[in-house]
Amino acid sequence: MQVVSTAHGLVPVSDAQTAALFRNTRLLLKYIKFKRQARSEMTQDTVTEEKLRDDLMYYFMSPCEKYRARRHLPWKMGVQILKIIMITTQLVLFGLNNQLVVAYKEENSMAFKNLFLKDYSGVDEDDYSVAVYSQQGVYDSVFYVLDQYNQFSRLSTGPITYAEDEDGNLLPLAICKEYYKKGSVNPTGEAFDIDAQLEKVCMSHYPHNPLLHNSSFFDLDFYRLVNIKITFELKGINLQTVRTRELPDCYSFHVTITFDNQGHSGIVKIFLDIAAQSSACRDWKISGTVQKNTHYLLIFDGFVILVCLTSAVLCTRSIVLAVRLLQRFTRFLRETSDRSVCEEDQGEFLNGWYVLVIVSDLLAIIGSILKMEIQAKNLTTYDVCSIFLGTATLLVWVGVIRYLGYFQKYNLLILTMKAAFPKVLRFCCCAGMIYLGYTFCGWIVLGPYHEKFEGLSLVAECLFSLLNGDDMFTTFAQLKDKNTLVWLFSRAYLYSFISLFIYMVLSLFIALITDSYETIKNYQKNGFPLTDLQQFLREPKRFPVVDDDTRTDVQVTSSTLCCSCFYCQRQQTAAEFPPRCGLAPSYRGLRPMKLVVAAMQTHPVMG
Repeated sequence: MQVVSTAHGLVPVSDAQTAALFRNTRLLLKYIKFKRQARSEMTQDTVTEEKLRDDLMYYFMSPCEKYRARRHLPWKMGVQILKIIMITTQLVLFGLNNQLVVAYKEENSMAFKNLFLKDYSGVDEDDYSVAVYSQQGVYDSVFYVLDQYNQFSRLSTGPITYAEDEDGNLLPLAICKEYYKKGSVNPTGEAFDIDAQLEKVCMSHYPHNPLLHNSSFFDLDFYRLVNIKITFELKGINLQTVRTRELPDCYSFHVTITFDNQGHSGIVKIFLDIAAQSSACRDWKISGTVQKNTHYLLIFDGFVILVCLTSAVLCTRSIVLAVRLLQRFTRFLRETSDRSVCEEDQGEFLNGWYVLVIVSDLLAIIGSILKMEIQAKNLTTYDVCSIFLGTATLLVWVGVIRYLGYFQKYNLLILTMKAAFPKVLRFCCCAGMIYLGYTFCGWIVLGPYHEKFEGLSLVAECLFSLLNGDDMFTTFAQLKDKNTLVWLFSRAYLYSFISLFIYMVLSLFIALITDSYETIKNYQKNGFPLTDLQQFLREPKRFPVVDDDTRTDVQVTSSTLCCSCFYCQRQQTAAEFPPRCGLAPSYRGLRPMKLVVAAMQTHPVMG
């Protein structure tokens, strides 16, 4: 028999009760040790979870929020703004120069048509320039070209003259005719004998040489004649670029005049085509600051390339950082809830805007390099350069929408487009099948009778115009009504297409976008459905993370984050941790000293 001191005084206890008390005390001490170990493990897990939450919240902040959080300047946004200004300026400068080049080529083409084509009215007829309808008209037109070529140096008002070879000799004009090898035609007797193989015979004519009108070369059998081609080369200098303080280019004009008789329909179509190639002039001398201005432009283009490289590197770094955060969040979900990240959350990490910016940077770099080569007179690919620079500028300005998306009112457009795009794409695939059917049908039936249906591309363009309510009456009126059956079919064809696509397809198309718009407005009013990522970011923080030694580029302390409502300072107690050790409900969340009292109160031998 022993005596134990309690709050009620001295209490006598037996030896069995004493042994049971010590046994329970040892079990309680073991439990307290196990509880502390579990608490330590839970603390480390919670620290890791809060660091992940901090990283994710900082990554999805806007540039202004990041600046308020850590006082870090938004370098990426500054680079994008600078890039927009520089690329737009570069495009405008190149566009003005390219317009001069294109205008120079078109004006020379118009001048050559007026100089070398007999009876040219100044306007092309369909796809050809002039048409002749008699044999004498063909002879007159051919000799007119040769005569004008002889007098060209006295006729042209521009700095254009004959081309020379490397030895300084004038290059000749070449005239070739293609005709069927042999054959005979008897329309009266409805008989013919034609060898489909073509023969080609050519002759040369030098400038200032007399014309040989009586040459056997010009004895033409028109029923066998397929075409006559006259080719020659001229040289010119584009002096108008001096006004833009740039060095003029030297041009080689390869002129081809074709007398087309392939149809053998009684009309010979005459075409004039030029292929202009520019190059740096071999010997030049000019006063002023033209060359100095070119150097300034080259320096500016080099700076544009540097800014685009910087932008591409920053966006690539952001993509790499997003992939790492996605991997960390994926591991967290797998370890805590045994599930993977949904596609919507993966799309939040894999930001398409960064890909768009990187593509625009690459296009701008390639276009700037081509522009520098053009200015250095090493290349003449104006059209290729304009495509690269124009596409890059388009993508750069589209990328500005990303920053407008941080504002709720502007973000409505982006969210509507994002929500409606999959439905609109599927709808367009279905409607496109019907559209293609109408395109092929219109081409095969109406093509011979309507100029807007002569080719597949023309049919598609005509139907697209009708779809938008443009040029309807003209399309109906221009159809030739010589064939009654085709005329009736055309009416049914056009009325059905207009009714189907304007009243049904377009209405459904607009309804899809309107539905997405209303859905997004309701979400903005009542709240968007929360994904795993958004629910994780909205969970209240359990205690501040202050481990600065292990902090990464995007980790910040809770005191500096903008969303402070999630990071209120709370007292760290064991009761704040969720049960992870399978303890009885009466022991969960109790402090160690309270556990002792509870054990003494609940154990039967200590009653």
